[in-house]
Amino acid sequence: MAMDLKEIENYIKEALPNAIVEIQDLAGDGNHYSATVTASEFSGKSKIEQHKLVYNSLKGKMGNELHALAIKTKEK
Repeated sequence: MAMDLKEIENYIKEALPNAIVEIQDLAGDGNHYSATVTASEFSGKSKIEQHKLVYNSLKGKMGNELHALAIKTKEK
């Protein structure tokens, strides 16, 4: 079952409340998304650590309900 982009945004904002989250459905199929996340929580963290924060916010949905998510992170 595919995830809605609003659902993805809600998961990320639950974990990173002050984040600005922009999500695009890349293929129009509800399975391939791109997320740009801007958050103060990324300050001082490597890109890998930033991406882990985003992946962890999805609570195991990645690879199951969510097939593909390209992540771009920025410090606020």
